[in-house]
Amino acid sequence: MLSCTLIQQHLKISESIMNNGIQFFDIILFAMIAVFLILRLRGVLGRRDGHQGDFPDIFKQALKKGKKEDSEENIDENVIALDQETVNIDEQLEVEPATQTPLQAQLNTIVSADKDFDADEFISGARIAFEYILGAYAGGDSKALKPLLSIDVFDNFDLSIREREKAGRIMEETLIGISKAELVEAEMEGSVALITVKFVSDQVNALSDRDGNVVEGDRDKIVSVTDFWTFSRDTRSNDPNWLLSATRSLD
Repeated sequence: MLSCTLIQQHLKISESIMNNGIQFFDIILFAMIAVFLILRLRGVLGRRDGHQGDFPDIFKQALKKGKKEDSEENIDENVIALDQETVNIDEQLEVEPATQTPLQAQLNTIVSADKDFDADEFISGARIAFEYILGAYAGGDSKALKPLLSIDVFDNFDLSIREREKAGRIMEETLIGISKAELVEAEMEGSVALITVKFVSDQVNALSDRDGNVVEGDRDKIVSVTDFWTFSRDTRSNDPNWLLSATRSLD
């Protein structure tokens, strides 16, 4: 009888140990699964390190937009024409010094001063800046223009806007599309990088009076316009944005 009692107690103890062991194993298993899921979520969503900043950067945003469009449409517009050849800018910067054009050499100088400079990103941002600035100028929005223009260019744009408003003129400007945007000049002036972009675009331009009568241009005619815009940036600055510092056109 005593033996039976001992055997029963032994079986209960063994069963308890086995159940506790299984529960302990389950806890370890669930913990491993939780760690795996956390690592997967971090890989998918990323994490903030406190250095992203909240300021708008039209050139940084352009690169993301350009890459998305390229993947969806398989179209690469971020190319420039040099010596009557169309090549990718990254390939140009890898050309041996002995065969580099003056523009390629100057771009390399800018890269040396600004390790974050990316020519593809710059071209994409310049295209967006061109459209944004034209729209703000036509709409008389000096506040929107100020962060994107140098002091001298802003003063000229703002004066033109105020004179237009004083005369009761309304600018009607529609950018149909940009057919070409290419780098044509680049240089360093001290720590300031200067890059000139040639834009060829189709636009509809008209200037009307308070009664809606067209006094200049034609709101029903599409014209091809060639502009040369120079953007500048102090490579020592923490601000990644480039400013429009000069404009000229063939007209």
